[in-house]
Amino acid sequence: MKIGVLTAGGDCPGLNAVVRGVTKSALRRGWKVVGICDGFRGLVEGDFRGLDDTDVSGILVRGGTILGTSNTANPFSYALPPLGSPERPRDLSKLAFRNFRRLGLDALVAIGGDGTLTMANQLYKRGMPVIGVPKTIDNDLSATDVTFGFDSALAVATEAVDRVHTTAESHNRVMIVETMGRYAGWIALRAGLAGGGDIILLPEIPYKAEDIIKAVLERKRRGKKFSIIVVAEGAKPARGGMTVAKVVKGSTDPVRLGGVSYKIAELLDGRVGMETRVVILGHVQRGGQPTPFDRWLATGFGVKAAELVSKKMFGRMVSFRNYGFASVPLSAAVGKLRRVSPSAQEIRTAIGVGTSFGNSGVTG
Repeated sequence: MKIGVLTAGGDCPGLNAVVRGVTKSALRRGWKVVGICDGFRGLVEGDFRGLDDTDVSGILVRGGTILGTSNTANPFSYALPPLGSPERPRDLSKLAFRNFRRLGLDALVAIGGDGTLTMANQLYKRGMPVIGVPKTIDNDLSATDVTFGFDSALAVATEAVDRVHTTAESHNRVMIVETMGRYAGWIALRAGLAGGGDIILLPEIPYKAEDIIKAVLERKRRGKKFSIIVVAEGAKPARGGMTVAKVVKGSTDPVRLGGVSYKIAELLDGRVGMETRVVILGHVQRGGQPTPFDRWLATGFGVKAAELVSKKMFGRMVSFRNYGFASVPLSAAVGKLRRVSPSAQEIRTAIGVGTSFGNSGVTG
């Protein structure tokens, strides 16, 4: 047996742990392992490297991915030069199949988020034996209880909220911490809960300017001369859309969000009697060492992926459900995003300790 493994989409802590889990498990079955460089770019352009125990030794604790990644290399709409361009992307999926056969691969393990797994499912439907492994710091894939990378991103975001508390209190300021979270606000919600955020703004709960101002002034009336606002990048007003920073042609998800926190700061300026400062975490949440939980989870995902290959259970994604490793069809993995429900227990928990969601109509 000879298998290929690739990491695609955005990087995050735990990718190397999955690569290690897949590789070590495969080698101990007597298989050969090939690492495909820079996601699907390597599959299209024929950029590969062999992987053995030495290659994956010591990478468990490393962030990023030793294989490289890309969130613009789509075999079905290839926009990377020299084979394609953002203006005229090409369908090079046949070339990806040709390289798969040329290498003599028996299976492909694709590690990535919604976009990556959608492409993996397309390849599977056309005949490639594929296994998917879910990766997203947003934790928004519905077919698994949790994805690796999320816990690490959450730890970074929570530490940031913890750190701004002291400066906010010292200067009597409103501090706004902007986390990642395009369509799902899991990072902002849990970092806000764990860090004691006073106001949490999520994509799932449109905010109202008057309710944010009211929450800050109410704290001030009770003698709290500072406030902490935790906002997901995809948060939006009740009448309006998400804040778009730029659009990247050729990307599987071309819209880049960012800057909603500055809009919130403008709303508060001159209305609450306190200075407002903004901290945008951005890619800091993607970098650095994975947490112990993410190392454990990612290793389990990698070993389970190799197990599925051994059973020839292709067209499936590794899933973590009820603290056990299982699998689901790839088609189910990419069918629906897992988002925060405004009526969830976590929302009620936050409201129970006095947290505002910038919308007085939300009661959990």
